[in-house]
Formats: sequence, structure tokens, C-alpha cells
Amino acid sequence: MAKGGFRGGPMGGMNQAAMLKQAQKMQQDMMRMQEEMQNRTYTASAGGGMVKATVGGSHEVVSLEINPEAVDPEDVEMLQDMIVVAINEAMKAAEADASANMSKLTGGLNLGGLF
Repeated sequence: MAKGGFRGGPMGGMNQAAMLKQAQKMQQDMMRMQEEMQNRTYTASAGGGMVKATVGGSHEVVSLEINPEAVDPEDVEMLQDMIVVAINEAMKAAEADASANMSKLTGGLNLGGLF
């Protein structure tokens, strides 16, 4: 290696200050996106709309609506299944939205759990 150290490197001459500034902007953008996601809600239904579940961006159940026609004391299992399906679908919608927003933010880069 030359006496002055290695210059250029793998970043093609991009200086450290510019890289740091870009990383800080990405971090701010991520924090803003996470805050926005916390305020969103996602609703899904099951059983032809007999059960509707709404979850928040932080994956908590916000509300659960059950059509009275879905309540059959002889078939509680079906109602339980519809509740589980509705909640899981709403959670999937929240996760898909978070993933899509993260992909936009990172430009499709796989940061391997860095953020």
C-alpha cells in the first residue's frame, strides 16, 4: 500500500461526509415512515364479511366486528376460525404495506436486518 493510504476505495471516490449525510437522511426518512405506519389501519374480513378485523400499523388489533348472524351457538368453531382469518389477513396487509414502504425507502437494497 502506498504511504498515504488507499484512496478511491470501493465507493468510487464518494467522501465519508456525503455518505454520512445520506445515511442520516435515510434514518430520518425511516423514522418518519415508521411513525406514519403507526397511524395507519388495515381492515380485512372473513366469512363473506361476517367478521371484520382492523389492525393498526404496529400490529395490534384495533377493532373486531361480528355480524350477529355469524353467532351460532351450535358452531362456535366456525366463528373462531373466521375471527382468526380476518385478523391474519389484516396483519398480512399491514406487513405488505410496511415492506413496500421500506423497499421504496431503501431503493430495493436488502439491508439484511440493519434497520
